[in-house]
Amino acid sequence: MPLAAQEPRADLATAARTGVILDAYSFGSGFAFANVVEWTVPVTVSQRVGRRLTVDLSAALARASGVTTSGTFRVSGLTDTDVRASWTTVSGHLIISVAGTLPTGQKTVSDSTVPLLSALATDLLAFTTPTLGSGGGATGGFATAFRLGERWAGGVAASYRWHAGYTPVSGGGRLEPGGEGRVRLGVEGPLGADGGGYFRGAAVYTASGADTTASSAATPSGSRSGIGDRVLVYSSVSLPAGASSLVFYGYDMYRLRRRGLTATDSTTVRVPRGNVFALGARLERTLSPALGLAPNVEFRSELTGASAGSLTLLGWLVRPGVDLRYRASGRVTLLVQGQTAFGRLADNNGGSVALVGPRAVVLVEWSR
Repeated sequence: MPLAAQEPRADLATAARTGVILDAYSFGSGFAFANVVEWTVPVTVSQRVGRRLTVDLSAALARASGVTTSGTFRVSGLTDTDVRASWTTVSGHLIISVAGTLPTGQKTVSDSTVPLLSALATDLLAFTTPTLGSGGGATGGFATAFRLGERWAGGVAASYRWHAGYTPVSGGGRLEPGGEGRVRLGVEGPLGADGGGYFRGAAVYTASGADTTASSAATPSGSRSGIGDRVLVYSSVSLPAGASSLVFYGYDMYRLRRRGLTATDSTTVRVPRGNVFALGARLERTLSPALGLAPNVEFRSELTGASAGSLTLLGWLVRPGVDLRYRASGRVTLLVQGQTAFGRLADNNGGSVALVGPRAVVLVEWSR
């Protein structure tokens, strides 16, 4: 089907998707967890209202568990619900969006589940649902595109997100998250005179305000967490390969040292610097008008370190897999993904342990 870059397809008024996603990892002996398993049931609905307004809703039900020598940690429940409205201006070159995060998830958990939630939030492992809840929030932003010469295009987008306060851990202080501003610049266009290949690239800069935790029994004077700004650069190249299309992609996200901190600042929790790097490839092949197959592989690594000094390797993994998309009818599409990760993760003793884990996805898309 033809793709629409700036506006929704006129023949699709409603689209919905749901299914089951499994993320699981097993770790070598000596690591804090023997395994971590998460099940996610996502639900997304998109409704077009007129030709220029689209309203999206997304939520999920998640259940995670982690096995240790001390027992099994568990957390489950509904996630927060995101509602977004996107309006395309009359010119068609500017999209304005407003989103609200409703605090329908589990925003307060017991301190015993904190180690499990920390594992779910690790960028290297990339769990589908890294957190179950928060105090909610709101986001506003815009995106626009413009020509660069005869065949290329550029884009600019910016947004600001406000987070509501909440108490993340039972018995702890109330957390007041800082705001987050984001700016994105992107370009795309064909490669070569014949236009056989296609390039897309973008850079994103995210600036975060300080999170403040009110005083509690554990921290009588309260505390602040210093999350550094982040720089993300990503790109992809699509090349023809006979009856198939070969796509190479990569991204690099670097978390900087928190601005404004001093060596004598003892009331601020310093979030370490970090770097997440990934390279991947996928071969997209159409086997029939209703069936598409895409073998794929990705390499990912994560570095971390203190505010000063060099970064150290937190871990790496290689994730091969295959995607299968089947259009059962004009309205229903089935998406099946299977992947397996192999790699190593640093432990607390200065060494590393092996990790292995499957990822399975079964999603059903319906549109009318």
